[in-house]
Amino acid sequence: ANGYYRSRWVKCIWSSHDLSDMVFIDNRIFNKDVYIQFNSTVGHFVGYTEHGVYNAQRYNNDPNILQQERVELERVCKHNAEIRQSTIIGKS
Repeated sequence: ANGYYRSRWVKCIWSSHDLSDMVFIDNRIFNKDVYIQFNSTVGHFVGYTEHGVYNAQRYNNDPNILQQERVELERVCKHNAEIRQSTIIGKS
């Protein structure tokens, strides 16, 4: 209870059936505050604290890390959304 709390929340957000407006968001959280975030619409990391700004600069300068995050929109979000939508349509 008196230690530090670190977590990561990954979100896929969309509102249409064609998935063209889908957004992938990867939040890195320390003690309940987001300190760095990747948003697929922005296309790079944004830091919200001193430590987050430092890491965002490091991550944004590494093409491997950026590419890995950018691929997640297709790999995780769209893939799973297509499975869910086909399941829902198949039950109608």
